[in-house]
Amino acid sequence: MDRRNFIFTAGMAGAGAFAFSGLVNRAALLSANHVSKSSLSTLGYGPLFPTKSNNTGETLLALPKGFQYTVIGKTGAIMSDGLPTPRDHDGMAAFHVNNQLRLIRNHEINNQTGKPGIAIGTNPYDPLAGGGTTTLVIDPHTREVVKDFVSLSGTLVNCCGGPTPWKSWITCEETLLGKEQFKNASGQDQGGFAQHHGYCFEVSASADKPVAPVPLKAMGRFWHEAIAVDPRSGIVYLTEDRPTAGFYRFIPRKPGQLAAGGRLQMLAVKGRPNFITTRQQQAGAAHPVIWVDITDPDPAEAERDDMAVYKQGIATGAATFRRLEGCLYGNNRIYFTSTSGGDKGLGQVWEYAPSGKDQGFLTLLFEPTDPSILNMPDNLCLTPGGSLTICEDNGVTNFLRVLNRKGELFDLAKNIIEGFETREFAGVTFSPDFKTLFVNIQVPGLTLAIWGPWQSI
Repeated sequence: MDRRNFIFTAGMAGAGAFAFSGLVNRAALLSANHVSKSSLSTLGYGPLFPTKSNNTGETLLALPKGFQYTVIGKTGAIMSDGLPTPRDHDGMAAFHVNNQLRLIRNHEINNQTGKPGIAIGTNPYDPLAGGGTTTLVIDPHTREVVKDFVSLSGTLVNCCGGPTPWKSWITCEETLLGKEQFKNASGQDQGGFAQHHGYCFEVSASADKPVAPVPLKAMGRFWHEAIAVDPRSGIVYLTEDRPTAGFYRFIPRKPGQLAAGGRLQMLAVKGRPNFITTRQQQAGAAHPVIWVDITDPDPAEAERDDMAVYKQGIATGAATFRRLEGCLYGNNRIYFTSTSGGDKGLGQVWEYAPSGKDQGFLTLLFEPTDPSILNMPDNLCLTPGGSLTICEDNGVTNFLRVLNRKGELFDLAKNIIEGFETREFAGVTFSPDFKTLFVNIQVPGLTLAIWGPWQSI
C-alpha cells in the first residue's frame, strides 16, 4: 500500500465492524484523556524548540530538533506579476506540474460589501470582491519561490478547498453574500456585490495567469469549507463551516468535469433521522450511512438564509455536525474535522468509509476532552508515514499536531510569532515527494516551507 496515497491500514470486518490496527481503540482512550500532556512532546519527533527561519532570521516557529524552515510568502510582498501578495492566507495544496513544484493558495478576504478596485488580479469573477487564489512556483531544491502570481480573482472568503486527481485546486467560498444589500443583525452593511457568492471554483495547477472564473453552482451555495475527491468514483465530498452543518457529496454527471453539473446530497445516518453528531458520541462506533438529495443546491433565498441548503437535507433526515472544516481522501476513506464539535466543544476527527454506491459508515476517530491535547482541529494533510497532520484554530495557542496510525497524538510545530501567537495554522500540505511541508499562518499572512528528518510517522 503506497503510503503517499493511503492513510491508516483499515478495513471492514463483519457487518459494519471495523479493524483499524488499534487506531479506533487507541483513539477512544485518547478521547477519554488516557494520555499525558507530556507525551505530546515526547512522542513523534520529540520536544519543540524556538527556531529561526533560514532565509529571514525571524523566529516564527517552534520545531523539533533537526527541522528547518524558510519563509516563502508574505502579505504585501510584490509577486512576479507585479501585484502585492494578498492577505489572509488559508487553504492550499501542492502539485507536481511539468517538472515544477507548484502551490495554489487561498486568500480568505472578506469585504462585507462590494468595493470597487478591491479585486486582487485581472479577469475577476466579481470586480467588487477581494478574495481569490495565488499560485507559487517553487524550486524543490532551494525551497525558494521562482514565480508567483494571482490565479483566481474576484471571489470572496476563499477559506479552504482541496486538490483533485486531475491536478487542479477547488477553492471554496465561505459566505453567501451577493447582489442584495442589507444590514445584518448587528446593523452592519452586507452585500451589494456584482455577483452572487457561496460557490466552488476550479483552478488548474498548470495555469500561468488568472483562470476564467466559473462558479460550480451544482456543488451548492452554502458556507463552503473544504473538499476531497474520491479518485475511484470521482465523487466530491464537501464540508460546511457553520454552527449547524451538513456533510455533503457531489456526484458529477461526468467524473472529472465538475462544471458539467451533477447531484448534491447530504449524509444521513441510517435508521436515525436527524442524527446529532455533536454530543455523546463514542469513538470507534461505526454508524451506517445513507445519502439524501438536495433538490435545489442554489436556492434563491440563500442570500438571506445561510441554512437554505442545510434545511433541505434536514427535512429528509440528514445528520447535523458542528463547524466542519478540514477534509481529505486516503485509504478509500474520507477524513474530516468538526472544529467545535464534541461534548467539550474542542473538536472531533471523523472518518467516512464508502460501501457500495450509496452507503457507507461514519466513525468518530478522536474527540479531545482537554484543550492541551487538541484544541479545535481545522485543515488536514497526510504525513510521509500516512498519519494525519492537523492544524489548530482556537484563538489561544496554535499547534500543528499529528494523529498517527497507532492513535497517538504528538506535536509537530507551534506558532510563536510575537504578537500573533493566537493566529491559526492553515493550508497544511506536503510536496508530492513528501520532502517539504508547506503551511500558512493566516495572519500576519505567511507561507512557510518546513523540512527535516520526517522518518515514517
